[in-house]
Amino acid sequence: MSQDLITADLVVLDVDLGPTKNDVIHNLAELVAKAGRAEASGLEADALAREAKAATGLGGGIAIPHCRSAAVTTNSLAFARLKPPVDFGAFDGPADIAFMIAAAEGSDDAHLELLALLARNLVRSEFTDGLRAAETPEDVVALVNAAIHPEEEAAAAAPAAAAAAPVAAASAAAEEKVVLVAVTACPTGIAHTFMSADALEQAAKAAGVELHVEPQGSGKVTPIAPAIIAGASAAIFATDVGVRDKERFAGLPVIESGVKRAINEPAKMIEEALAAAKDPNARKVSGDASAAASAQGGSQLSAGKRTQQALMTGVSYMIPFVAAGGLMIALGFAMAGFDVALAPGFRGARECAELLWADPTACAAAQAAGANGDTIGALIQAAGWNAGFMNYIGALLFTIGGAAFGFLLPALSGYIAFGMAGRPGIAPGFVGGVVAGTLGAGFLGALVTGLLAGVIALWMSGWNVPRWLAGLMPVVVIPLIVTAIVGLVMYLFLGAPLANVTKAMTNGLDGMAASGAGAALGLLLGLMMCFDLGGPVNKAAYLFATAGLAAQTTSSFQIMAAVMCAGMVPPIALALATTVRSKLFTEVELENGRAAWLLGAAFISEGAIPFAAADPLRVIPSMMAGGAVTGALSMAMGVGSRAPHGGLLVVPLMTNAFGFLIALVAGAIIAAIAVIAMKQFWPAKQPAVAA
Repeated sequence: MSQDLITADLVVLDVDLGPTKNDVIHNLAELVAKAGRAEASGLEADALAREAKAATGLGGGIAIPHCRSAAVTTNSLAFARLKPPVDFGAFDGPADIAFMIAAAEGSDDAHLELLALLARNLVRSEFTDGLRAAETPEDVVALVNAAIHPEEEAAAAAPAAAAAAPVAAASAAAEEKVVLVAVTACPTGIAHTFMSADALEQAAKAAGVELHVEPQGSGKVTPIAPAIIAGASAAIFATDVGVRDKERFAGLPVIESGVKRAINEPAKMIEEALAAAKDPNARKVSGDASAAASAQGGSQLSAGKRTQQALMTGVSYMIPFVAAGGLMIALGFAMAGFDVALAPGFRGARECAELLWADPTACAAAQAAGANGDTIGALIQAAGWNAGFMNYIGALLFTIGGAAFGFLLPALSGYIAFGMAGRPGIAPGFVGGVVAGTLGAGFLGALVTGLLAGVIALWMSGWNVPRWLAGLMPVVVIPLIVTAIVGLVMYLFLGAPLANVTKAMTNGLDGMAASGAGAALGLLLGLMMCFDLGGPVNKAAYLFATAGLAAQTTSSFQIMAAVMCAGMVPPIALALATTVRSKLFTEVELENGRAAWLLGAAFISEGAIPFAAADPLRVIPSMMAGGAVTGALSMAMGVGSRAPHGGLLVVPLMTNAFGFLIALVAGAIIAAIAVIAMKQFWPAKQPAVAA
């Protein structure tokens, strides 16, 4: 490592960095940048985006805002002893100690291990007491370096450990300890993952319990040995993301929670695990370890939370199919014209593609003879092979995009089931999605089949079966039975009613679009797209639009255009506002505003998150006002988009592209005026700047 993680110029003691955590993050980012280790605005934006996902206040007066960022050039730790303390969302009050962990993208495992050592020490009272008592920045640097470079202490402790080994062995022989295993994991995999691991280890040590923890962080993961798992009495899963290779723990009683509970209540979780180990009716990790199945039974999450997570899993896995397929379809239209798919009875570019693949000369001759229609034939005759080749490629792109788009319903249904039941749910979920499409039940049918398959597969995963059958359950028995049940239920009972509902919805949307009432729907979709800028409400509106594209109707194209247009408004509006009235924004916001032009043009609503995170009461209502106007105008003017993404890149492929631009400009101007007015007439208190 060429540079230390922390130096004296990255430490400030007993300073006022502002009244809010956003102010503290801003000033710590500036501190790291001043040391030549990062670009301030980028680091601040990434740290705020991480903060928006989950508060980084840990309790005990500690906060650890952190992120991985391309703006970081050298892995760094910035430290501030805050006076007065600042609220970082901890359960027990504000924090007087704040570490900013700034990790560069692509950091190697060695750097991540050092960061993990620091994170684990933050739950040790002797370490935090030392930080509070430190008189100079150099004292803080020395404490941190001792925590993240424990080699010397370990070497000094080795003789004592060797002398104590016989005593420990005798004690173990005298009294057999309960063995617990645990997995900790947070989305970033840098701080909370290791802090929760250390908190559980300390609580287990105090309780006289043998605990083996597997922190599944961003760096190298060292799995718990299979022999240890086999001898364990219970498992603890303290994670905010899925447990990797969860099937290894199949059959163990399990205690499950988010990662922060393990930091706040480690002793209680150890007690619950010990109680579960003695309870024959305790929830267990389902599946079979030898079969490498990854069922997610035994969860202690509420039914509502589990369903929400499953739905978001389905949406997240579906979107790549929709984006790739939709953009290829749009490119196919651009290269071969809409006749490639829409003209009834037209033997155009798609059939020309097949002939070109087999025999280009025959295709040209057939076109010239009028066998495949005059339009493509005239192009080939007028411009030769180039025109025919462009149509050929366009037709192929359309065909490939259509194939990708065909996975929309199966992927949505299959991964909803996967989100609920793990691998045993995938097959019945995918089959249910195909059946929903076959019966015309649309995305409503896919939602129903995904949930139905997931619930039944999850229930079956908890069955107590003989060991000889356990290995077949997740790979044969559960997929077979659940697929049959879901398919029969759809064909015999739910398929027709859901198809009728879907048809009624489609007809209703078509009627709204034709009558002009679609503007109200566009207004609602615009509000949803700008409410949380990439959060669940935004994703719900986007799912509604993309799933509707499968119907290939005028209204579905108009809804897609309204959603895309409204989603582009926030970053463009804030870019405009920072350009017009730069004095109302901080230096960091001005930098973010310059980047927001491109993000908005590409339909990346998240470009507005740094502004909303720093000033939600002024920014979000302003953006919602602009998004509502844009959505309503887009629907009212009949703008239609067959592409589900792309922003300005796909505007030439839209129906009434000029109307799309009018709606976008109008909404962006209104949102910009609103946010400028809010900041002008309702100014926020300016944060103090660190010395």
